[in-house]
Amino acid sequence: MSKTQQRELPAFDWDLADNKGFGSGYSAEERSRMEELYGDTLSQVNEKEVVMGTVVGITDREIILNIGFKSDGLVPASEFRDLPDLKMGDEVEVFVENQEDPNGQLVLSRKKAKVITAWQKIQRALDDDLVIDGFVKRRTKGGLIVDIFSIEAFLPGSQIDVKPIRDFDIFVGKKMEVKVVKINYANDNVVVSHKVLIEKDLEAQRAQILNNLQKGQVLEGVIKNMTNFGVFIDLGGVDGLLHITDISWGRINHPSEVLQLDQRVNVVVLDFDEEKKRISLGMKQLQAHPWDALVADIQVGSKVKGKIVNVADYGAFLEIMPGVEGLIHVSEMSWSQHLRNPQEFLKVGDTVEAVVLTLDRQERKMSLGIKQLTEDPWTRPELRTKYAVGTRHKGVVRNLTNFGLFLELEEGIDGLVHVSDLSWTKKVKHPSDFIKVGEELEVIVLELDVDNRRLALGHKQLEENPWDTFEDVFALGSVHRCTVLSKNEKLATLELPYGIEGFSTLRNLAKEDGTVAEVGESLDFKVTEFAKEEKRIMLSHTRTWQEKDEPKPKAAKTAKAAPAASASQPERGATLGDLDALAALKEQMEGRN
Repeated sequence: MSKTQQRELPAFDWDLADNKGFGSGYSAEERSRMEELYGDTLSQVNEKEVVMGTVVGITDREIILNIGFKSDGLVPASEFRDLPDLKMGDEVEVFVENQEDPNGQLVLSRKKAKVITAWQKIQRALDDDLVIDGFVKRRTKGGLIVDIFSIEAFLPGSQIDVKPIRDFDIFVGKKMEVKVVKINYANDNVVVSHKVLIEKDLEAQRAQILNNLQKGQVLEGVIKNMTNFGVFIDLGGVDGLLHITDISWGRINHPSEVLQLDQRVNVVVLDFDEEKKRISLGMKQLQAHPWDALVADIQVGSKVKGKIVNVADYGAFLEIMPGVEGLIHVSEMSWSQHLRNPQEFLKVGDTVEAVVLTLDRQERKMSLGIKQLTEDPWTRPELRTKYAVGTRHKGVVRNLTNFGLFLELEEGIDGLVHVSDLSWTKKVKHPSDFIKVGEELEVIVLELDVDNRRLALGHKQLEENPWDTFEDVFALGSVHRCTVLSKNEKLATLELPYGIEGFSTLRNLAKEDGTVAEVGESLDFKVTEFAKEEKRIMLSHTRTWQEKDEPKPKAAKTAKAAPAASASQPERGATLGDLDALAALKEQMEGRN
């Protein structure tokens, strides 16, 4: 109770007191008036509220506070450690925990008052979008812990700055202005942001930059992010992309080879999309083009040396100086007309010498060749003799096509073996059924055209044409044991003796018991047609039992006496290269006739 209040109260008359009771000498009207006067001197205090209290006493253990209640409250001195200069008469906020404990004492708490007041201030900061001061206490997973009004708030790493932060520790122990962006009372969690303050400051700067932006303008920026395809540069609130191809005139695999994060660089504006706010930047454009410094001595026919910087399906790029590249087309890597993959010749990083084939300084294009460093094998004088018609050679299969295969006889000398020149007896539909790429094949030269760089080769011509002998062995009407290899909608393919193939219409597969011959079945077949030029033999099983009473040609008997070739017989043997058995068989047949 203050001194002013004490002077305003009427003096208590002790003479009115008697032995019947303290103050019983007052009338009811006087008693009511006195209670009203004294009641007005006391404040209305509710529990669980924060009120202002005045320090009226200080001891080593407690602080005595007057909150205008009928009694003073005691607060532990430990709750005032943050106020070392606390003195009599100072006012502080306290929380009313209990108006009267079992001992009749008013219970107050400054610690709870600070927490409640802090949350009220935090809520007001969120509602009014206020900027508040915080103190960074420590680093935590994903961000920082910031003290605001003695409450720990979380500052996510993404909300520290507009650019990525790689070292959070530099902020620990420092003051930082923040804004409250989220409150979760259930978990006593507060999220704050410093980035929103920076963004607001940058908006005006960003608008000014965008309004004044022009193509060709040179700006200074800081590298804030790096990717495989380029780097993002902060131009002062606006980001621009510096593509990897615009960093250097020379070819680089990753921006980190020439740039680093947080580096300050000068760039030129190449393009600007006002709607999408996309800015394309260039760095190499600030330097003279290397082609402008290309020495005049380099002309068509000059030899140059450099490093392979890229290999594609169609060729390789040779860098003869940073920013100056020439294309070595796959056709210029070897004199061979049917090359393999360029990567089998060259790889990135190889140091290579080449000849300049074409040069366009204005268009900045150059084509190079490697094969020109060696003699063209087709111009050698001994070529006509070495590969004369009828000469035999061995080569490696380099390429397969539907019409044949290309055989490399030596570096730069390729020849074509047509699919029809692979076998006398086997009908080869595709060269892959006969041989594989990389395998060796023996051939004979059928035709040589040096002027057009063409060489026709044959494999079957290494052996005599067995069809001259087959004309007698497989005479019309002769019967032979055959195996059904396959069937389609019209014809069945048969394997005849000596590994050659014949054909039968489906209706001629009918057997005497009414069934039809199936694939893999071996039966007697009668020759119904022999076309030597087309190398075609037509047969019928049906006629063997329909015409079984008719006399059979002697050739058929002889043919049946010959051993049948099995389906597993090697294909080279199936070409009838070994004609001794057929020759003996032919002589035997002629002797019987």
